[in-house]
Amino acid sequence: MEMEDQEDQKPLLVTVAGSSGDDRQGAAPASSSSSIAVVVGSTAVAVAGSFEFGISVGYSSPCQPGIMRDFNLSIAEYSVFGSILTAGAMLGAFVSGTLADRAGRRCNGDIGSSLHSWISLDKSSPSVLWLDIGRLSIGCGIGLLSYVVPVYISETAPKNLRGGFATVNPLMICCGTSRAYVLGTFITWHTLAIIGVAPCLLQLAGLVVIPESPRWLARIGHPHEFEAALQKLRGKETDISKEAVEIKDFTEKLQHLPKSKMVDLFHKEYISAVIVGAGLMVLQQFGGMNAIFFYANQIFVSAGFSSGNTGMLAMVAVQAPVTGLAVLLMDKAGRRPLLMVSAAGTCLGCALVGLSFLAKEHHWGKYLNIVLALTGILIFTGSFSIGMGGIPWVIMSEIFPINMKGTAGSFVTLVNWLGSWIVSYAFNFLLAWSSYGTFFFFASICGLTFVFVERLVPETKGRTLEEIQASFRK
Repeated sequence: MEMEDQEDQKPLLVTVAGSSGDDRQGAAPASSSSSIAVVVGSTAVAVAGSFEFGISVGYSSPCQPGIMRDFNLSIAEYSVFGSILTAGAMLGAFVSGTLADRAGRRCNGDIGSSLHSWISLDKSSPSVLWLDIGRLSIGCGIGLLSYVVPVYISETAPKNLRGGFATVNPLMICCGTSRAYVLGTFITWHTLAIIGVAPCLLQLAGLVVIPESPRWLARIGHPHEFEAALQKLRGKETDISKEAVEIKDFTEKLQHLPKSKMVDLFHKEYISAVIVGAGLMVLQQFGGMNAIFFYANQIFVSAGFSSGNTGMLAMVAVQAPVTGLAVLLMDKAGRRPLLMVSAAGTCLGCALVGLSFLAKEHHWGKYLNIVLALTGILIFTGSFSIGMGGIPWVIMSEIFPINMKGTAGSFVTLVNWLGSWIVSYAFNFLLAWSSYGTFFFFASICGLTFVFVERLVPETKGRTLEEIQASFRK
């Protein structure tokens, strides 16, 4: 990579991975107000795709009665429609890292958004086949975006604000899901599908003006573009020399490593990061997240509610403000404490929902099952939103070095969506087999998550990406 002569002589600064103060050598300078405006704008464009992501996830729950009625679908057939989104996301995840590494972070977002825009309209087709094709294609788009959005934010935001900005990604997913829940109670599934196109158009327009990731530009050998992008993100008056040297030196060191392959992820220097990244994704999915968010309407009805609309609106009332609280706490409380609180809360929530179905089966009280189900799902929703909903994606974007980020990101995102497909497809059958047993299983996974985080997940708050990644290679 071409660099300035003086910068080539400076030592690597990634050996200070154990510290976290802003006054150490190589620390990023304080951000100016102008830099915050650019980072806010860039993040807003990126998370427009996250908003669409949320709409896609939330779409299947309020639209289930209408789609099943209009197409005369069985539960098994609707399970195909609900879960095929995740099958498409697996396809998108498989190529997301390669596309992001070769074409850039912005281009990958553009591809994902384009898939959303063109295919969402097909959800209004009167054909069941086109309905499934449309949802599969949207899944491909969110598979791409689910990797590139957190990576872009982590590579552009200042380290002291990175956690908060990264949490905007799950916040917008939450807002998209909430909008789908609320609007789905008032409008038809046809209209809701068409409304979902708007965020895609906004993102496509915004991608033209936001800067590319400086770390990606440094990696591919564009030093002038790299410095221009970093200066734009940090503000015209900000001294970027120390941060630029740190990024350049770390990138130069990685250039001497061989091109990454999927098998390389299981080498000694990367396996710890892979276990943390993939483990969080597996536990996130098998803790019942997509089962509850994809099929909330059916869960409430099965638990004894006359309609699932009231329960879904209650979920919205809890989910959005708690996710907003997580944005404020991310860089104050840290990743680990929020994850552990989240895991404990989701464990309690799933246990209460399991008890509600047990109470209904044994007729323990006329309204006990309804109270337990609503309380449990609201506790689960709030607890999931404050930690396990977004922090696994934040950590995934932080722990892998730039030479492995594409391969590792594809692998971890693929693992996430594979787990999502298994749970979203099997849930209706599990509920028919044993409703309370299903949620007790989810509760046990959430309990395991608490132990996993306490034992294996490092704290990444207040550390540069280069420091975090170097610590895994020791």
